[in-house]
Amino acid sequence: MNGSDSTTTADSAAGYSSAQASSDNYLTHGKGIMSWLGTLDHKRIGVMYLGCILFSFFLGGIFALLIRTELLTPGKTIVDADQYNQLFTLHGAVMIFLFLIPGIPAALGNFALPLMLGAKDVAFPRLNLMSWYLWVIGAIFAVASIVMGGADTGWTFYTPYSTSTDTAVISMVTGAFILGFSSIFTGLNFLVTIHRLRPPGMTWFKMPLFLWGIYGTAVMQVLATPVLGITLLLLIVERTLGFGIFDPALGGDPVLFQHFFWFYSHPAVYIMVLPAMAIMSEIFSVFSRKHIFGYKFIAFSSIALAILSFLVWGHHMFTSGQSALANFVFSALTFSVSIPTAIKMFNWLATMYKGNIHLDTPMIYALTFMFTFGIGGLTGLFLGALATDIHLHDTYFIVAHFHYTMFGGTVIAFLAALHYWWPKMFGKMYDEKLGRIAAGLVFIGFNTTFFTQFIMGSQGMPRRYYHYLDEFTIYHQISTAGSYLMAIAFFLMLYYLVKSLVSGKPAPANPWGGNTLEWHMTSPPPYYNFKEAPHVGDPYDFSDLEWDEKTGGYVSKSGRGAS
Repeated sequence: MNGSDSTTTADSAAGYSSAQASSDNYLTHGKGIMSWLGTLDHKRIGVMYLGCILFSFFLGGIFALLIRTELLTPGKTIVDADQYNQLFTLHGAVMIFLFLIPGIPAALGNFALPLMLGAKDVAFPRLNLMSWYLWVIGAIFAVASIVMGGADTGWTFYTPYSTSTDTAVISMVTGAFILGFSSIFTGLNFLVTIHRLRPPGMTWFKMPLFLWGIYGTAVMQVLATPVLGITLLLLIVERTLGFGIFDPALGGDPVLFQHFFWFYSHPAVYIMVLPAMAIMSEIFSVFSRKHIFGYKFIAFSSIALAILSFLVWGHHMFTSGQSALANFVFSALTFSVSIPTAIKMFNWLATMYKGNIHLDTPMIYALTFMFTFGIGGLTGLFLGALATDIHLHDTYFIVAHFHYTMFGGTVIAFLAALHYWWPKMFGKMYDEKLGRIAAGLVFIGFNTTFFTQFIMGSQGMPRRYYHYLDEFTIYHQISTAGSYLMAIAFFLMLYYLVKSLVSGKPAPANPWGGNTLEWHMTSPPPYYNFKEAPHVGDPYDFSDLEWDEKTGGYVSKSGRGAS
């Protein structure tokens, strides 16, 4: 960035002086609970999403710890078989529908997208608030199912069991149905915002890559989620009215449910993973102090993933009785998805090459992502190949692969983004030393928990089993020990993040040296974001930024940007 092509000026980007921002930022602009519950400010809505989603992560994590504790020994350890089925159903449903799908787009996307775009808010602020209320209502239905006796179908609600079990399937499915509307409205809002609210000079190829990832995610949210909604509605109709749709006893077809469900749920994988990849593009560039490598390739690969995600659902059904031709086609399409993913991985590595790498907490999580998501992607090759998938299907190999993709991808990226934008969101710095320790514990605990499951699965240990052979005991015990280590890491994380809110030192406008628009305004941001449309330059050109000991952050050499 040079003086004539700066990302923003002091007046236009910050919109306020630092003195004004300290007294009138988005956190202090209104007082009282109703100023939050009725807010139309995208930043406050993002923070409310963040609080709810973190609580969901805590709840799903508790279920996970109970599952791993039960599997310490064969047979009963702390719960019986029926309770175990309910635990892994609740763990999966809460983590998928309440945390992973909305986590990055709804919470962090809501906060950061308009700031990075140079907009005052999203296109439809009231629809944005409605999306949050729909999420809360859907979550209430899901939690109510726990009180009503839980559900024991697995998070996929496979028929015909989900139409015949006497557990609280209807309330859980109703919750997922309502959550789908929240996801659709969020995606629609982001699409219109990116199309219509870009400032003068921000062409498509001057947008930060995070916005490209959110754009691709929004396309999938809008196009795929209605299929899930209709499928779950049909499941409720069949269960309550006895119409034969999926249950063979009523003349239905259970494989039809699988087609409908996975037609949504494979795009849903990329609804979870694509925003995670988008975050990586920001973090690797900022913490390598180097321009992103292959900008257009990364941008187009995000759109390619969004398109290809609709074409590969059948690889979940290789053992469901599809024709040999269908299996072959879906297998070939599955391998094609690896191409845009590999493009991103290569470009991130090329960005880091000869860069001035800073190992702050967000970067440690980003490097963890490269390792764990790489394993998740490479183990997917075994499952895309017909010969090996037949052996590994419904074993713990699937559990390990899924968690290396979802936790090793989405959750790790969520933690990276949370630490990256925490100073901007709340205006406080967390303890960097404790942040690095927690990141290291998460890395060790995660790999200890799930790498052993690859071994179990390849040796034939079925997933979802309550009882198992003695030969698998040592693997389960190692896996459980790893889950306890992760729990310690997350409680440590909770401690230093909460402590930062209470007694953390004030955050500078730009603690990491980023050059996207949100780093050119005070921390926390002003209520109205931008007083006028900001001037736009290259978001990955860091040549005009230098470290300033006085502020404890990065400032513009030419005197531009927030003070």
